[in-house]
Amino acid sequence: MGGKRPFHNNLMSLHNEVTGSCLLNNFNFPNGSSTNVLVDCGIFQEEQYLGLNNSFTFKPENINAVVITHAHVDHIGRLPLLVRKGFRGKIYTSPETFSIMRVALLDSSKLLRSRAKMLNEPFLYDDDDVEQALSLVEVVPFEQSVMIDENIKLTFFMNGHLPGASMPLLQAKYHVRGDRHYEDINMLFTGDYASSNMFFDVSPLPKWVRQLPISIIQEATYGYMDSSEINYVFENNILEAVKLGKEILAPVLSLGRSQEILMLLKKLQNEGKLDKNVPIYYDGKLGMNYNKLYSSGALRLIKEDRRNLFPQNFANVRGAEFRDKLIADRSCKIILTTSGMGSHGPAQVYLPAFLRKKNALIHFTSYLAEGTLGRKIMDVKHDDVVDIAGRSVKILADVKNTSEFSKHAKRDELISFLNDFENVKAVYINHAELSSKEIYASHVLRKTNVKDVCLLGRDYLFRIDGYGLVKSFSTKFRYE
Repeated sequence: MGGKRPFHNNLMSLHNEVTGSCLLNNFNFPNGSSTNVLVDCGIFQEEQYLGLNNSFTFKPENINAVVITHAHVDHIGRLPLLVRKGFRGKIYTSPETFSIMRVALLDSSKLLRSRAKMLNEPFLYDDDDVEQALSLVEVVPFEQSVMIDENIKLTFFMNGHLPGASMPLLQAKYHVRGDRHYEDINMLFTGDYASSNMFFDVSPLPKWVRQLPISIIQEATYGYMDSSEINYVFENNILEAVKLGKEILAPVLSLGRSQEILMLLKKLQNEGKLDKNVPIYYDGKLGMNYNKLYSSGALRLIKEDRRNLFPQNFANVRGAEFRDKLIADRSCKIILTTSGMGSHGPAQVYLPAFLRKKNALIHFTSYLAEGTLGRKIMDVKHDDVVDIAGRSVKILADVKNTSEFSKHAKRDELISFLNDFENVKAVYINHAELSSKEIYASHVLRKTNVKDVCLLGRDYLFRIDGYGLVKSFSTKFRYE
């Protein structure tokens, strides 16, 4: 094909770092038509980006379809707002993602209403918007293709990040009679990626996908470290704290992390490493709902022998009175509480109280985004003071963190993933702090045969066709 290339996709990230995931794909065809596809529509959780939750940089009514990688709220949390502002297309998800979405979005609606009332601001959306969004969902089983329109095919492939998590493949075609030919545009979105999961088996990508000429949009949350650098410390830290009779507080993500750590504590009991007399508590309504979902069999991917999550001597914390008694009680115990980053849920109550306890261990278990309460606490040394909601709190407890539970691939695993493809046209690095993106980009260029490596963010969009990257633009040329 000579001359201009009128068949292309303009790819733009509407988030800079880790939360608020939203990728706009503006497919343009030689006949003058276009199709706008969002991949994810998440809510921002970093403090410096919260103001971006209120609006979109495009007209929602002009979006033709939304493709969802998985059901964490930083990937789906603004779907109801998209609908409230005029979107009426289809939302494509895997079956398990759809099962989780209602729980996640109704909780998000409740949280946003509470925050809006406190700040005397209008709601972003309400439960009616959630139901309207859910009514637009079309469920697509893994490895079964569906046509978004006459030119764009969508196929979901399995991903170990959590039940239902997918890697969507978008394939845009434009075939005409005669001598003219346009190369297909193949784009694979890793979403938040892990190759395995303790609850279900992950099918590998088929060979035909790995043989495609393809552009890959790849996360790099942990693009700065290799899997060999992970310190597996959680088990030893918990067992040592129990041996010393400490009170243990572990903030956990509601979805994925909660269930994994419950299973670990159960395993430690069964192996005789953790005394079954030590009480284990779980606090967080959203996490409790997810625990029920895992246990119920509704998520059919989960193996039957992994559905009974709960260790012995376990109880859910229901109500503020129960929570206050646990905080006042000085005996050895383990409390898992949401949210994992500490900024929401019961963790906001537990953390200030436990920080003041000398005989306590606070053990974070997830990535802590910039601006979250957990990140703020981790950045302060023992015996120093941290400001929490206007209160100055001296840190007397032991505070630790671990990345061992993360269901995000590390740098060496991400490189290995890329090297399994035969014809990668370009890699677009997504979902990471800028420093991590830059470190990972240099590794892609040194450790793979990929020639074009781009950092996604709100400042640029990238024009892509069947031959790869065409050029980039400043987003001052906003697409609506």
